Amino acid sequence: MFTVVGGCRMPSGVELRAAREAAEMSLSRMAQRTHFAKSYLSMVETGKRPVPDDVVTAYEQVLGVPLSEGPCDPVRLAHEWLVSDSPVAVHTRSGRRVGGSLASALEARVVELRHLDDVVSSNELLPAITKELAEAQGLLRTASYSDAVGRRLFTLVGELSQLAGWVASDAGQYADAQRFYISGVRAADEARNRVLGAQLLSSLSYQMANIGDPNGAALLARTAVRGAEGATPVVRALFLERVAWASAKSKDPDGTWRALDAVDEAFERRGGDEPEWVYWLNRDEIDVMAARCMIELDRPRDAEPLLSSALANYPPDHAREVTLYLTWLAESHARAGDLDAARDVIERARRYADAMPSARTENRLAAVAGML
Repeated sequence: MFTVVGGCRMPSGVELRAAREAAEMSLSRMAQRTHFAKSYLSMVETGKRPVPDDVVTAYEQVLGVPLSEGPCDPVRLAHEWLVSDSPVAVHTRSGRRVGGSLASALEARVVELRHLDDVVSSNELLPAITKELAEAQGLLRTASYSDAVGRRLFTLVGELSQLAGWVASDAGQYADAQRFYISGVRAADEARNRVLGAQLLSSLSYQMANIGDPNGAALLARTAVRGAEGATPVVRALFLERVAWASAKSKDPDGTWRALDAVDEAFERRGGDEPEWVYWLNRDEIDVMAARCMIELDRPRDAEPLLSSALANYPPDHAREVTLYLTWLAESHARAGDLDAARDVIERARRYADAMPSARTENRLAAVAGML
């Protein structure tokens, strides 16, 4: 069955699976060819997760067949989201007691918003996320619910707070991002979800490392790793990546290499169910972070092949990330002394940046342009 999203008729998970099997492609191979973990694709195909637009696009690119009908416009979807009634408004019209159906509807919306961040600019998406977050917070204050539903709702507020913080940081709104992260930690604590709390602290450490406090960022990132009791392998790899990045920004090579080794060890143990919010972390992303750390620690020639390989596999519609990773590739060329190659790459990066504006991409483009 199709659903209509943003003016586009989207296939169900069952239809995605049928198209993949018709092409005689295994789920493992599909995961390798796309930007998603095998466990996440399995949940999408079996209906345990909603079908986001970028998964459909990835299947279409790999299989070479159209699976959606009509033009898909993520920006339009973000604006429709902003002006439409949310599940909170619909469910509470009939009373202030809420149950599992509302929690399920909100969980699906959080997943969709998270995937929209891959293809919609922060300035377009942030108002929709903050609206959803404010309504969910209001629900927790005013509605009645069981303990089990309450934990799910506090978890949703924590996840929305992390997403709001991430998007606000990408838009250059660092103080707002920090407030989102801190409020999300409180929600995660109410939900008794230490791993989600660690994700929020780890995300804040990443912002701190990027805007000028790498030593504080390294301490916070290590705290998140230590406090993430019960973290799954891919989640642990993500938290360790942020330790590596903060260590590299602090010019601590030993700490950086130890953290990167631990990232590889954790990622190799993957295989079970992972939180949906870590869907994007794959081998290419890990190689990109390793390359960035190498550049920070004056090993640009080691970084270049990792970045080139990752970019060759990266979905082109994820324009912001492509821009960012191209700026690191340009910097690796510049630091290695090949300025012509660096200029060529930075021009490619500017073309992608035009498609998806971001404070992060603007800062990176300006930094590398200054080197040239």
